Amino acid sequence: MAGGRSGQQRLWVWLGLALLVIALDQVTKTLIVGQFQLHESVRITSFFNIVRAHNTGAAFSFLASAAGWQRWFFVGLGIAASVFIVWMLRRHPEQTLFCLAISLILGGALGNVIDRLLHGYVVDFLDFHWSFLSPLFPGGHFPAFNVADSAITGGAIGLIVDELRRVRRS
Repeated sequence: MAGGRSGQQRLWVWLGLALLVIALDQVTKTLIVGQFQLHESVRITSFFNIVRAHNTGAAFSFLASAAGWQRWFFVGLGIAASVFIVWMLRRHPEQTLFCLAISLILGGALGNVIDRLLHGYVVDFLDFHWSFLSPLFPGGHFPAFNVADSAITGGAIGLIVDELRRVRRS
């Protein structure tokens, strides 16, 4: 476990990164909610739209059609994961890639928790679509997502890379 002033300073860097992710996530969602009606879409390129979508479920709308209990389940899960991540950041602030990854996950998780608390759903707006995705997704549209989801995905990739590096070293 890292101790002393240096470890504490690193912890604040990682928490600051998570806060930056939360801020970017919430600013972009506020802009979307202020400028778009639900399901309104603007074509940006041949494969990318900005769209306002609401997701009461988790990734890929998992549990979106549940009776409403999923809101509180995902809020609790997000808070529990956040507490665990902060604990991990305190224990390992010197592990740069690991802390970068879990800081991104922390910011993304809390960004989506804020949405669930404020709205009862998560605001999604990034809509990528390619014809080769048609067998998997209607019209080839990958499920819409947001900055928080992107941070969580980036963090998950970072954790995988960190673990692969750790295995390779041993």
